[in-house]
Amino acid sequence: MHLNHSDSKIYVAGHHGLVGSAITRELQNKGYHQVIGRTRATLDLTKQSQVFAFFEKVRPEYVVVAAAKVGGIVANSTYPAMFIGENLEIQNNLIRAAHETGVKRLLFLGSSCIYPKHAPQPLKEEYLLTGPLEPTNEWYAVAKIAGIKLCQAYHHQYGDDFISLMPTNLYGPGDNFDLQNSHVLPALIRKFHEARKNHSPVTLWGTGTVLREFLHSEDLGRACVQVLETPVADIEYVAPERLLNVGTGTDLTIRALAELVNRIVGGNSDMIWDTSKPDGTPRKLLDTTKIQHLGWRPKISLEDGIRHVYEWYKQQNHL
Repeated sequence: MHLNHSDSKIYVAGHHGLVGSAITRELQNKGYHQVIGRTRATLDLTKQSQVFAFFEKVRPEYVVVAAAKVGGIVANSTYPAMFIGENLEIQNNLIRAAHETGVKRLLFLGSSCIYPKHAPQPLKEEYLLTGPLEPTNEWYAVAKIAGIKLCQAYHHQYGDDFISLMPTNLYGPGDNFDLQNSHVLPALIRKFHEARKNHSPVTLWGTGTVLREFLHSEDLGRACVQVLETPVADIEYVAPERLLNVGTGTDLTIRALAELVNRIVGGNSDMIWDTSKPDGTPRKLLDTTKIQHLGWRPKISLEDGIRHVYEWYKQQNHL
């Protein structure tokens, strides 16, 4: 049953994160005034008893699973047990609790890293599980694939209205700028900002030739709310397997991205490419035909989006 009433109770798991906060803002902007969030201090999503007690008490009608243990290449390779274990616990608890308390619709957010490393480009939803994963983030990817399959299983066995969205690489206000655990775009913003301040060159991983696609978190927020509001017949028609990619449909090399960030930050710093470091998957461009059939399109250009995030970063850090 699709979301169509401003009084509906909507629980956004991970509401303080990059994705969850964008979804929460979009719901509130559209007039939904019962958007529920819980901090980790008040609800530990890895603890089944806490999650079930919360669902029994609060009885959310709609659920968005935007809570996850996330990080880049370094974090994934350093903490593999944490990445697979915590993500499995979080999503198992939330999806099962949603089923047991009769949630009307659940959105599960995955990631484009679920697709095989050498799948044809652009990546279609049906390429899932057709080949080996990228080794640098397979722990996270396996957990997310399990979440998609769990949602599909509850739909097949019980008719639950559970849908999975696969966003491409995300960035936006509220991103993580920690150089050890962040993704490529926030790391570049911080590196080039600091290089401008210190008049130093920027050392970057890999060759800079791999291609990546980037989506602003506010565009993803709009996509999520639009899918929540889409009648079930339209979902079944466009995506009977209940899996939808969310991306911009365009990509660029990491080198071009670094040059763009360098220009926006205004540093004109020299770049050194450390080719002893891994590049990761050669290309990860999503085919977004299905979600476009539901009427969604991204609105924020990459240059405008990076400018917006850079301003946010400076404000947060009083720079």
